[in-house]
Amino acid sequence: MPLHPPSPAHCPIHPPTITERVFTRTFPATCQGARLARLRASDALAGWDLPPGSAPSDTVASVVAELANNAVLHGHVPGRDFALTLTHRAPADGPRGEDAPYSVLVEVADTRAEAVPPSAVPRAPGPDAESGRGLLLVAALAADWGVRGRDAAAPGKTVWARCDFRPGHRPAPNGTCVTTAERGTRRA
Repeated sequence: MPLHPPSPAHCPIHPPTITERVFTRTFPATCQGARLARLRASDALAGWDLPPGSAPSDTVASVVAELANNAVLHGHVPGRDFALTLTHRAPADGPRGEDAPYSVLVEVADTRAEAVPPSAVPRAPGPDAESGRGLLLVAALAADWGVRGRDAAAPGKTVWARCDFRPGHRPAPNGTCVTTAERGTRRA
């Protein structure tokens, strides 16, 4: 009689199976390219049961818009595009869409390695400043963010942000999460 591994129902400690979906595309390093990146990200999220107008979709689209805009403004090298990668990670079994815990990793890579954003959350700009709020928004919406170099075959950097979502939680305007049952109560 052949031996088979125990089924998940018979194994008390069985790690959940994770489903990972990936969207990758390059865009011209122009204002129109940044806009298209946000629109295509929304399309990809809709294909992953996160429709436009939902809190998770709007959160990720805002992060994509900020990082893509920064790639165009600060990471532009003439004749080079920037790349957007979205990675959606969720348990393979169980609810889908807004009712399941999941994360979306946003990565925007450009070819300008020397134009690196600060490693810490930047201070808020003055009230009359015309720029300097994008990474503040990213830090408020994302669970974590950072910068890493690209490999030797592709010079430049990748700025990434991970957005985590839990069932019943929606991002509040200040980036914290509140449960639908606990409106007004801040949660980390």
